[in-house]
Amino acid sequence: MAGGVSLAYKIAVGSSDGIYVNLKFGEVTKFLIYEVTDEVRLIEERIVINDTEIQKTNEDSCSTSGCGNAGCGGNGGGCNGSLDVISKVSLISDCRCVVCKKIGFQAQKQFEKKAISVFDVECKIDEALEKIVFYYGKIDKHKSLRK
Repeated sequence: MAGGVSLAYKIAVGSSDGIYVNLKFGEVTKFLIYEVTDEVRLIEERIVINDTEIQKTNEDSCSTSGCGNAGCGGNGGGCNGSLDVISKVSLISDCRCVVCKKIGFQAQKQFEKKAISVFDVECKIDEALEKIVFYYGKIDKHKSLRK
């Protein structure tokens, strides 16, 4: 990038066909990971694996530490939210943002804790990436988003 250093970052996308952002966060079985440098390119697919060890660890910490959280053991499934959400968030925790058709409240809270932005969109992947790259380009340079 001329005149400055470009910061690379990753974007996780939920898609069933590699063309459209068409999956809700809970439906994603693999994330398409795009790297943004001077260009945007698909660098990998990350498969979602349900890990029972995460569940055991979460249950132990919740029951023994007595976290005192009013939501502990409720709809969130434990101190840190549902186990499925936690494992998916961990899988893409090195990404700057996640793009899905819809991302529920529990997932949004987990991403917020890790300072990962959430984009609920339903469009072509290329279109979503173009808009997100434009947005971050302005934000990173402290410029107005108005054209």
